[in-house]
Amino acid sequence: MKKIALTLVAASVLGLAACNNASTDANAAAANAADAMNAATETMQNAADEATAAAANVADAAANVADTAGAVAANATDAAAATANETK
Repeated sequence: MKKIALTLVAASVLGLAACNNASTDANAAAANAADAMNAATETMQNAADEATAAAANVADAAANVADTAGAVAANATDAAAATANETK
């Protein structure tokens, strides 16, 4: 009877140890998955930040083009006026 009881205790200990290892592995896998998700989220945030900065640069460039076009038009008007004055 003692041998059967000891065998059951030993089997229980081995079963618990196996479960503990499985849960440790599952916890490690979950931690790795969480780390990978965090890294992916950071990468997406960096890409979004870069896209926002690029959009701001495009807006600034468009404003600069508009300013330059206005200056060119004003210079052309001034040149035309100067030419008209010289031909009087």
